[in-house]
Amino acid sequence: MSELNHGFIISSSGGFYSVRSDSDSKIYSCRACGSFRVHGISPCVGDRAEFEVTGDKTGYIISIDERKNYMVRPPLSNIDRLVIVTSSVDPFPNLYITDKLLVIAEYKDIEPIIVITKTDLDPGSEFADTYISAGYKVISVSNVSKVGIEEVRRQLSEGISALIGNSGVGKSSLINNLIPNAELATGETSKKLGRGKHTTRIVEMYELGEGYIADTPGFSVVEVGQYDKILKEKLQFCFPEFKDCIDKCKYTGCSHTKEQGCKVLEKLNSGAIKESRHNSYVTLYEEAKNIKEWQL
Repeated sequence: MSELNHGFIISSSGGFYSVRSDSDSKIYSCRACGSFRVHGISPCVGDRAEFEVTGDKTGYIISIDERKNYMVRPPLSNIDRLVIVTSSVDPFPNLYITDKLLVIAEYKDIEPIIVITKTDLDPGSEFADTYISAGYKVISVSNVSKVGIEEVRRQLSEGISALIGNSGVGKSSLINNLIPNAELATGETSKKLGRGKHTTRIVEMYELGEGYIADTPGFSVVEVGQYDKILKEKLQFCFPEFKDCIDKCKYTGCSHTKEQGCKVLEKLNSGAIKESRHNSYVTLYEEAKNIKEWQL
Protein backbone atom coordinates (compact mmCIF):
# COMPACT_ATOMS: atom_id res chain seq x y z
CA MET A 1 0.00 0.00 0.00
CA SER A 2 1.34 3.41 -0.99
CA GLU A 3 2.22 5.84 1.79
CA LEU A 4 0.37 9.16 2.07
CA ASN A 5 2.26 12.21 3.26
CA HIS A 6 1.84 15.97 3.62
CA GLY A 7 4.28 18.61 2.46
CA PHE A 8 5.06 21.98 0.94
CA ILE A 9 5.69 22.63 -2.79
CA ILE A 10 9.01 24.48 -3.09
CA SER A 11 9.46 24.48 -6.89
CA SER A 12 7.81 23.40 -10.12
CA SER A 13 9.14 22.83 -13.63
CA GLY A 14 7.93 20.88 -16.66
CA GLY A 15 4.98 19.28 -14.88
CA PHE A 16 7.06 18.10 -11.91
CA TYR A 17 6.69 19.52 -8.40
CA SER A 18 9.35 19.39 -5.70
CA VAL A 19 7.57 18.73 -2.41
CA ARG A 20 9.34 18.98 0.95
CA SER A 21 7.82 16.32 3.22
CA ASP A 22 6.62 17.28 6.70
CA SER A 23 7.48 13.86 8.10
CA ASP A 24 11.12 13.43 7.04
CA SER A 25 12.08 16.75 5.35
CA LYS A 26 12.99 14.84 2.19
CA ILE A 27 12.23 16.46 -1.16
CA TYR A 28 10.03 14.33 -3.42
CA SER A 29 9.68 14.85 -7.17
CA CYS A 30 5.94 14.59 -7.81
CA ARG A 31 3.48 14.76 -10.65
CA ALA A 32 -0.11 15.95 -10.12
CA CYS A 33 -2.80 13.28 -10.40
CA GLY A 34 -5.04 13.42 -13.46
CA SER A 35 -8.09 14.67 -11.56
CA PHE A 36 -6.45 18.09 -11.16
CA ARG A 37 -6.71 18.73 -14.90
CA VAL A 38 -10.32 17.56 -14.96
CA HIS A 39 -11.26 20.09 -12.28
CA GLY A 40 -9.10 22.90 -13.72
CA ILE A 41 -6.73 22.93 -10.74
CA SER A 42 -2.99 23.47 -10.99
CA PRO A 43 -0.75 22.98 -7.94
CA CYS A 44 1.80 25.75 -7.54
CA VAL A 45 4.78 26.79 -5.44
CA GLY A 46 3.64 27.68 -1.93
CA ASP A 47 0.84 25.10 -1.82
CA ARG A 48 0.46 22.71 1.08
CA ALA A 49 -0.20 19.32 -0.51
CA GLU A 50 -1.08 15.71 0.28
CA PHE A 51 0.94 13.34 -1.85
CA GLU A 52 1.29 9.60 -2.38
CA VAL A 53 4.84 8.27 -2.08
CA THR A 54 5.62 5.98 -5.03
CA GLY A 55 9.39 5.59 -4.67
CA ASP A 56 12.42 6.65 -2.65
CA LYS A 57 11.97 10.30 -3.64
CA THR A 58 9.01 10.25 -6.05
CA GLY A 59 5.27 10.62 -5.68
CA TYR A 60 1.90 11.89 -6.92
CA ILE A 61 0.13 14.95 -5.53
CA ILE A 62 -3.37 13.87 -4.48
CA SER A 63 -4.80 17.14 -3.16
CA ILE A 64 -3.85 20.66 -2.12
CA ASP A 65 -4.99 22.50 1.00
CA GLU A 66 -7.12 25.64 0.84
CA ARG A 67 -5.00 28.66 -0.09
CA LYS A 68 -5.04 31.90 1.91
CA ASN A 69 -4.09 33.80 -1.27
CA TYR A 70 -2.95 33.15 -4.81
CA MET A 71 -1.12 35.08 -7.51
CA VAL A 72 -1.81 34.21 -11.15
CA ARG A 73 1.53 35.47 -12.41
CA PRO A 74 3.83 34.15 -11.23
CA PRO A 75 1.76 31.18 -9.98
CA LEU A 76 2.42 31.33 -6.25
CA SER A 77 0.25 30.80 -3.16
CA ASN A 78 0.11 31.40 0.59
CA ILE A 79 2.33 34.49 0.46
CA ASP A 80 2.97 36.48 3.65
CA ARG A 81 4.82 39.36 2.00
CA LEU A 82 5.51 40.61 -1.50
CA VAL A 83 9.01 42.06 -1.85
CA ILE A 84 9.06 44.43 -4.82
CA VAL A 85 12.66 44.70 -5.96
CA THR A 86 13.56 47.71 -8.11
CA SER A 87 16.90 49.25 -8.98
CA SER A 88 17.77 52.93 -8.63
CA VAL A 89 19.48 52.82 -12.05
CA ASP A 90 20.06 50.40 -14.95
CA PRO A 91 17.11 49.92 -15.30
CA PHE A 92 15.62 53.07 -13.77
CA PRO A 93 12.55 52.61 -11.53
CA ASN A 94 9.20 52.29 -13.28
CA LEU A 95 6.65 53.98 -11.03
CA TYR A 96 3.61 52.48 -12.73
CA ILE A 97 4.92 48.91 -12.43
CA THR A 98 5.79 49.49 -8.77
CA ASP A 99 2.33 50.90 -8.09
CA LYS A 100 0.57 48.05 -9.92
CA LEU A 101 2.43 45.46 -7.84
CA LEU A 102 1.67 47.36 -4.62
CA VAL A 103 -2.01 47.45 -5.55
CA ILE A 104 -2.01 43.68 -6.08
CA ALA A 105 -0.39 43.16 -2.67
CA GLU A 106 -2.93 45.45 -0.98
CA TYR A 107 -5.84 43.77 -2.79
CA LYS A 108 -4.75 40.31 -1.66
CA ASP A 109 -3.92 41.47 1.89
CA ILE A 110 -0.22 40.64 1.46
CA GLU A 111 2.34 42.77 3.28
CA PRO A 112 4.37 44.75 0.69
CA ILE A 113 8.03 45.71 1.10
CA ILE A 114 10.02 47.72 -1.44
CA VAL A 115 13.73 46.95 -1.82
CA ILE A 116 15.81 49.42 -3.84
CA THR A 117 19.01 47.90 -5.26
CA LYS A 118 22.15 49.41 -6.87
CA THR A 119 22.21 52.22 -4.33
CA ASP A 120 26.02 52.22 -4.59
CA LEU A 121 25.46 53.76 -8.05
CA ASP A 122 22.55 56.04 -7.12
CA PRO A 123 20.77 56.31 -3.75
CA GLY A 124 17.32 56.57 -5.37
CA SER A 125 16.26 59.01 -2.66
CA GLU A 126 13.35 60.61 -4.55
CA PHE A 127 11.92 57.21 -5.47
CA ALA A 128 12.24 56.02 -1.86
CA ASP A 129 10.58 59.16 -0.51
CA THR A 130 7.55 58.65 -2.80
CA TYR A 131 6.76 55.31 -1.14
CA ILE A 132 7.86 56.11 2.40
CA SER A 133 5.45 59.07 2.35
CA ALA A 134 2.68 56.70 1.16
CA GLY A 135 3.28 54.54 4.24
CA TYR A 136 5.31 51.69 2.73
CA LYS A 137 8.34 49.95 4.18
CA VAL A 138 11.36 50.73 1.97
CA ILE A 139 14.84 49.17 2.30
CA SER A 140 17.82 50.49 0.31
CA VAL A 141 20.54 47.94 -0.45
CA SER A 142 23.72 47.45 -2.40
CA ASN A 143 24.55 43.95 -3.60
CA VAL A 144 28.16 45.14 -3.96
CA SER A 145 28.86 46.77 -0.57
CA LYS A 146 26.22 44.61 1.22
CA VAL A 147 24.62 47.71 2.80
CA GLY A 148 21.03 46.90 3.79
CA ILE A 149 21.36 43.13 3.29
CA GLU A 150 21.01 42.32 6.99
CA GLU A 151 17.87 44.44 7.27
CA VAL A 152 16.32 42.52 4.36
CA ARG A 153 17.34 39.24 6.03
CA ARG A 154 15.67 40.32 9.28
CA GLN A 155 12.42 41.26 7.52
CA LEU A 156 12.21 38.00 5.56
CA SER A 157 13.30 35.48 8.19
CA GLU A 158 9.76 34.18 8.84
CA GLY A 159 6.86 33.09 6.64
CA ILE A 160 6.84 33.07 2.83
CA SER A 161 8.24 36.08 0.98
CA ALA A 162 8.02 36.44 -2.80
CA LEU A 163 10.66 38.54 -4.55
CA ILE A 164 9.26 40.14 -7.70
CA GLY A 165 10.47 42.83 -10.07
CA ASN A 166 11.50 43.91 -13.54
CA SER A 167 14.28 41.95 -15.26
CA GLY A 168 17.77 43.13 -14.41
CA VAL A 169 17.04 44.75 -11.05
CA GLY A 170 19.18 42.28 -9.11
CA LYS A 171 16.78 39.82 -7.48
CA SER A 172 19.13 36.87 -8.00
CA SER A 173 22.12 38.85 -6.72
CA LEU A 174 20.08 39.79 -3.64
CA ILE A 175 19.22 36.13 -2.97
CA ASN A 176 22.88 35.15 -3.41
CA ASN A 177 23.78 37.68 -0.71
CA LEU A 178 21.02 36.46 1.59
CA ILE A 179 21.66 32.76 0.90
CA PRO A 180 25.22 32.27 -0.42
CA ASN A 181 24.72 28.56 -1.19
CA ALA A 182 21.81 29.37 -3.54
CA GLU A 183 24.39 30.23 -6.25
CA LEU A 184 21.79 31.68 -8.63
CA ALA A 185 22.85 32.75 -12.11
CA THR A 186 22.82 36.52 -12.63
CA GLY A 187 22.67 38.54 -15.82
CA GLU A 188 24.13 41.82 -16.95
CA THR A 189 21.68 44.46 -18.06
CA SER A 190 21.36 44.77 -21.81
CA LYS A 191 22.45 48.30 -22.78
CA LYS A 192 20.76 47.99 -26.16
CA LEU A 193 17.35 46.97 -24.80
CA GLY A 194 17.56 48.87 -21.53
CA ARG A 195 16.43 45.86 -19.52
CA GLY A 196 17.92 42.79 -17.92
CA LYS A 197 18.32 39.31 -19.30
CA HIS A 198 15.81 36.85 -17.86
CA THR A 199 18.08 34.88 -15.54
CA THR A 200 15.32 33.25 -13.46
CA ARG A 201 13.00 30.92 -15.39
CA ILE A 202 10.96 29.20 -12.69
CA VAL A 203 9.53 30.00 -9.25
CA GLU A 204 11.61 28.36 -6.57
CA MET A 205 11.68 28.57 -2.76
CA TYR A 206 14.83 28.97 -0.69
CA GLU A 207 15.06 28.58 3.08
CA LEU A 208 16.00 31.70 5.04
CA GLY A 209 16.01 31.44 8.82
CA GLU A 210 12.57 30.19 9.85
CA GLY A 211 11.03 31.22 6.53
CA TYR A 212 11.21 30.84 2.76
CA ILE A 213 11.86 33.28 -0.04
CA ALA A 214 10.66 32.71 -3.60
CA ASP A 215 12.63 34.00 -6.56
CA THR A 216 10.23 34.69 -9.43
CA PRO A 217 10.91 35.19 -13.15
CA GLY A 218 11.71 38.76 -14.14
CA PHE A 219 9.22 40.49 -16.40
CA SER A 220 9.07 43.30 -18.94
CA VAL A 221 6.87 46.39 -18.85
CA VAL A 222 4.46 44.75 -21.31
CA GLU A 223 4.05 41.63 -19.18
CA VAL A 224 2.84 43.53 -16.11
CA GLY A 225 -0.53 43.78 -17.88
CA GLN A 226 -0.96 40.02 -17.38
CA TYR A 227 -1.11 40.38 -13.60
CA ASP A 228 -4.27 40.20 -11.51
CA LYS A 229 -7.26 42.36 -12.42
CA ILE A 230 -9.06 44.52 -9.85
CA LEU A 231 -12.54 46.05 -10.09
CA LYS A 232 -12.64 49.86 -10.16
CA GLU A 233 -14.76 49.96 -6.98
CA LYS A 234 -12.02 48.12 -5.05
CA LEU A 235 -9.07 50.07 -6.44
CA GLN A 236 -9.37 53.10 -4.13
CA PHE A 237 -8.82 50.89 -1.08
CA CYS A 238 -5.50 49.66 -2.51
CA PHE A 239 -3.83 53.09 -2.10
CA PRO A 240 -3.12 53.54 1.64
CA GLU A 241 -2.73 57.32 1.38
CA PHE A 242 -6.34 57.57 0.09
CA LYS A 243 -7.99 55.69 2.94
CA ASP A 244 -8.45 58.54 5.43
CA CYS A 245 -10.53 60.60 2.99
CA ILE A 246 -12.38 58.09 0.75
CA ASP A 247 -15.70 58.46 2.61
CA LYS A 248 -15.41 62.26 2.93
CA CYS A 249 -15.88 63.18 -0.73
CA LYS A 250 -18.83 65.43 -1.66
CA TYR A 251 -20.49 62.84 -3.90
CA THR A 252 -21.18 59.17 -3.24
CA GLY A 253 -19.36 56.94 -5.73
CA CYS A 254 -16.61 59.50 -6.36
CA SER A 255 -13.96 58.05 -8.69
CA HIS A 256 -11.22 60.34 -7.25
CA THR A 257 -10.10 61.19 -10.77
CA LYS A 258 -11.63 64.63 -11.56
CA GLU A 259 -14.73 65.33 -9.42
CA GLN A 260 -15.37 68.58 -7.56
CA GLY A 261 -15.42 68.16 -3.81
CA CYS A 262 -13.12 65.09 -3.96
CA LYS A 263 -11.07 64.87 -0.77
CA VAL A 264 -8.45 62.68 -2.47
CA LEU A 265 -7.86 65.42 -5.05
CA GLU A 266 -7.66 68.01 -2.28
CA LYS A 267 -5.01 65.92 -0.59
CA LEU A 268 -3.20 65.57 -3.92
CA ASN A 269 -3.26 69.33 -4.50
CA SER A 270 -1.86 69.92 -1.01
CA GLY A 271 1.11 67.67 -1.81
CA ALA A 272 0.17 65.00 0.74
CA ILE A 273 -0.35 62.52 -2.11
CA LYS A 274 2.43 62.25 -4.70
CA GLU A 275 1.39 63.12 -8.25
CA SER A 276 2.97 59.93 -9.66
CA ARG A 277 0.87 57.82 -7.30
CA HIS A 278 -2.36 59.50 -8.35
CA ASN A 279 -1.35 59.21 -12.03
CA SER A 280 -0.95 55.46 -11.55
CA TYR A 281 -4.34 55.30 -9.83
CA VAL A 282 -6.03 57.09 -12.75
CA THR A 283 -4.37 54.78 -15.30
CA LEU A 284 -5.40 51.69 -13.35
CA TYR A 285 -8.92 53.09 -12.88
CA GLU A 286 -9.33 53.60 -16.63
CA GLU A 287 -8.21 50.01 -17.22
CA ALA A 288 -10.51 48.71 -14.46
CA LYS A 289 -13.60 50.40 -15.94
CA ASN A 290 -13.64 47.76 -18.67
CA ILE A 291 -13.37 44.81 -16.29
CA LYS A 292 -16.52 42.90 -15.36
CA GLU A 293 -16.83 40.88 -12.17
CA TRP A 294 -17.33 37.64 -14.11
CA GLN A 295 -13.91 38.16 -15.77
CA LEU A 296 -12.03 37.90 -12.46
